[in-house]
Amino acid sequence: MSAERPGVIWCELAWLGGERAEPGVLIELEDERVASVSAGVANPPAQARSLSGLTIPGLANAHSHAFQRALRGRTQVGRGDFWTWRRSMYEVAEAIDPELYHALARATFGEMALAGITAVGEFHYLHHRPGGAPYEDPNRLGKVVIDAAREAGIRITLLDTCYLHGGFGQQAEGPQLRFSDGTAEAWAERVDALDPGDGARLGAAIHSVRAVDPEAAARVAAFAAERAWPLHAHLSEQPAENEDCVSAYGKRPTLVLAEADALSASFTAVHATHLDDADIELLAGGDCAVCLCPTTERDLADGVGPAHSLAEAGVRLCLGTDSHALIDAFEEARAVELDERLETGMRGGHSAAGLLRAATAGGCAAIGWPEAGRIEPGALADLVTVGLDGVRLAGTSAGHAIESLVFAASADDVRDVIVGGRPVVRDGAHLGLNVTAELREAISGLPE
Repeated sequence: MSAERPGVIWCELAWLGGERAEPGVLIELEDERVASVSAGVANPPAQARSLSGLTIPGLANAHSHAFQRALRGRTQVGRGDFWTWRRSMYEVAEAIDPELYHALARATFGEMALAGITAVGEFHYLHHRPGGAPYEDPNRLGKVVIDAAREAGIRITLLDTCYLHGGFGQQAEGPQLRFSDGTAEAWAERVDALDPGDGARLGAAIHSVRAVDPEAAARVAAFAAERAWPLHAHLSEQPAENEDCVSAYGKRPTLVLAEADALSASFTAVHATHLDDADIELLAGGDCAVCLCPTTERDLADGVGPAHSLAEAGVRLCLGTDSHALIDAFEEARAVELDERLETGMRGGHSAAGLLRAATAGGCAAIGWPEAGRIEPGALADLVTVGLDGVRLAGTSAGHAIESLVFAASADDVRDVIVGGRPVVRDGAHLGLNVTAELREAISGLPE
């Protein structure tokens, strides 16, 4: 982004991490970081840029598959389940080439920026040509995705994903060959040669216990630990995954990953929908995080995860938009609470402030940006301002601004987005991309 950084920002209201928003917050910047924060400043200084509405830290999307944005609407026909959806996903994955991937990812990350998402964890497993042969640069598609995020103006952690098998004890086949490096050693050799460049970071991922055997999972976990990288894995997304894992290894997926030394403070389990008490105890004992993706989990009929039990056990929560059935971090946040209300018949298992922490600092920490997701001295100056003058938030009071934001706002209410002190979105428009036109053009390049 080419827009200049403002040196001083005055916020009508700002959330500084507590239970309530603060009025009149003055934020001084030094390069890409916050230098000082002062609350209770009634009027903006002459040199300050004023932000009307409620300003929060940049939102973090801790789990994304950028190419799956093309599936929106296409998989909403007829009956089915996760496995029928997966067949449609494979068809799209098979059709993508580097140029199309760049265009689609850039537009998808642009949509995230418009929604107030300033950092994304891209769970990247589309590595090779159709048929499985590597590109001349084996990391070409990873670099395409990183470049796309940079051009869209948001931070990215490329969670390079090890995907070896087509299922428990099965060879990868068909579209899965694009995902597989053959062995964990070959995966590690490829990833070790990848340089993310400025504004991007790297992490590792174990696709799932059905796609990565225990020995290979241990190799990936060790590789990530040696580099102090975040490590993510799809975990217990489907009951069939749990049942097949017990049949194959005599234990549930969480224990398989625990015995592979994958569980640690750097580990994030994605979905974690079908856990038992022992699974939760293992994740809590490992000081792990869990990334919930409610709009995808309900779109795929996966189920409702035990978010309250996880949080009560001390497991840190974060949020992702996964397949991008919808890109709206506020909807993800409130769905954690609202979906559980339908399951439990109880309200208030998660506070609005707690959900907002999961959507900001929780996600940033999970994808390896611990200095983001907060408005405080030393933090990266990633800021999002939500207008309070639209129909959804009209009448919002300072005392209940966080509750109104989490339970009523939408991505359309985002007005301004600043990443590293530099404006990316202003008055609801992306400063560098025509996101709608780019999405339309990219998706039109795929077969119906």
